[in-house]
Amino acid sequence: QVQLVESGGGLVQAGGSLRLSCAASGRTFSSYAMGWFRQAPGKEREFVAAITRSGGSTYYADSIKGRFTISRDNAKNTVYLQMNSLRPEDTAIYYCAARLTTGIPVTPQLYSNWGQGTQVTVSS
Repeated sequence: QVQLVESGGGLVQAGGSLRLSCAASGRTFSSYAMGWFRQAPGKEREFVAAITRSGGSTYYADSIKGRFTISRDNAKNTVYLQMNSLRPEDTAIYYCAARLTTGIPVTPQLYSNWGQGTQVTVSS
């Protein structure tokens, strides 16, 4: 098991940037693939980005491709989501998730560890 804590959310104007962080507990962080998901009010949780345990491969949702970048620092047990050119439709609670795998899961059902979420609000 790994404990996850997100931070970095907030209120930003359209076109602005935010960087989310997700700090993980434990000494096996580098064994986990990591993902970012988001959930807007009244909508299902949706995939945003994922990264393999080594950081060598990433995968993005089409809606954020070219604007968001996922990265990780295994020495710091942290995964990041750099969000640029934010739009009002990016407003949601953002969650990080972890799965003990060599792959790169993109569906929430495949993740067994979740953070509590951080709110991102983009004003127009």
